[in-house]
Amino acid sequence: MSFNHVVVWLDQAEAHVIHFTRKAAESEVIKTASVHAQHKKAGVDASVESERNPEYLNEIAAAIGAAQEILIVGPGQEKLVFIKHLEKQHAAIAAKVVSVETVDHPNDAQLLSYARKYFAEEGSMQSA
Repeated sequence: MSFNHVVVWLDQAEAHVIHFTRKAAESEVIKTASVHAQHKKAGVDASVESERNPEYLNEIAAAIGAAQEILIVGPGQEKLVFIKHLEKQHAAIAAKVVSVETVDHPNDAQLLSYARKYFAEEGSMQSA
């Protein structure tokens, strides 16, 4: 099945990637191999830690590359680190990112519901 939309929820430890249409969805979880994947204190630059683990960010990028529209969400700085990584290393994928938003820690069903609502409000789910 072809999925035009994808939502990625990520933090420094794992990424939940859900490809979806209005009626179907496929999901996967990508975990970092880094032993340093833990929450950072406020004011600490997460980009420094993430730059040490580009394999994690590249694996997420590979998982979302075929989508036409991408929504990136997460609770902390990692989502911003990821979009910067995409802009530097995967410009074609970065161009498909429609928004980067703060979302706490939803389960996959909540994440899918959030993403479907987001794209429906944007008007891009009618034909999907």
